[in-house]
Amino acid sequence: MALEITDNNYKEVLATEGKPVVIDFWATWCGPCRMVGPVIEELATEYADKAVIGKCDVDDSSDLPAEFGIRNIPTVLFFKNGELVDKQVGSAPKSVYVEKLNKIL
Repeated sequence: MALEITDNNYKEVLATEGKPVVIDFWATWCGPCRMVGPVIEELATEYADKAVIGKCDVDDSSDLPAEFGIRNIPTVLFFKNGELVDKQVGSAPKSVYVEKLNKIL
């Protein structure tokens, strides 16, 4: 299951040593987000030992999306060593997320 990432815990999550971090920015009312959500959950299970996969509800947390300039959802950000290294704006097939994640492992 994907980790719930909020304004209160994201700095700790991004400081995770040795594992890349993937954050899906979404909202319950967003149709494309509902398409990406199951893919993120699958990745969280498949990469449980290799990466931290989480979701940030933009309606519940506003500081984190603002810090990274999230203007469209879904947006998935990819971090390595706490640094933003890639992103996917809009929904995409699972293969796109897998490829981006594998590049930073």
